[in-house]
Amino acid sequence: MIPFFRLALVFLLLCVVALLSAITTMHFAIHGAEVSVPDFRGLTTADAMRKAASLELNLSVDNHFYSAEMPSGRVLSQSPASGTVVRREWHVRITESLGPQRMAIPNVIGQPERAATIAIRRAGLDLGNVARMPYSGASASAVIAQNPAPDALGVGRPSMSLLVAYAGRTSADGTDVVMPDLTGQLFAAAAAAITHAGLKLTPTTVVPTSVPAVSVNTTQTLTAPVPPGTVTAQLPIAGHRVDANTTIQLTVAR
Repeated sequence: MIPFFRLALVFLLLCVVALLSAITTMHFAIHGAEVSVPDFRGLTTADAMRKAASLELNLSVDNHFYSAEMPSGRVLSQSPASGTVVRREWHVRITESLGPQRMAIPNVIGQPERAATIAIRRAGLDLGNVARMPYSGASASAVIAQNPAPDALGVGRPSMSLLVAYAGRTSADGTDVVMPDLTGQLFAAAAAAITHAGLKLTPTTVVPTSVPAVSVNTTQTLTAPVPPGTVTAQLPIAGHRVDANTTIQLTVAR
């Protein structure tokens, strides 16, 4: 009887040892597939790519911003943040600095949309949001406002948003219009367009300008802080039919 219990005890000990060994193996296997994201900021894009490859991370340039502090061609920000533990093959997104703003913002107000678009491209800028509204006194497809303003300094990104007039009766004539997307436009330009379209503008909501939060659990698109005076939200939202009785509220960055 005693040998049987000894045999059972030995078998139990062997099972415990095997279980502990399996747990240890799984622990090293799981953590061996993880890596801490390094700090890529300040590195050249080529160096950041090489460093990411050495850690088996996938790295891509998500956006470009002007920066007076970071030289051109170097990493300005990243997502996930440095120190975040992720799986190997994780996708890390970075923004690349364009250095200080080197080009003047062209004045395209009053130009036809097509000509304005060509001027923007020739200046080395990207075309951002384009909103259209009825605007008395302006020819169809003429640019009635732009953001950034002509010759603006301290621009965050190499893109321009336009507000363009289109032909047709305004809501003041009794005809409703489709609410355009005014986000990204300067408040002064958006407010003037709303007034010219015969619509009612309610007191604005002002929100402080802040740096967008970066989640460590996602590979979100990195964005620059919104310049003060820019429309960040609107009610009604773009695409809704509005008329002279519709009140429009804009949220503006301070």
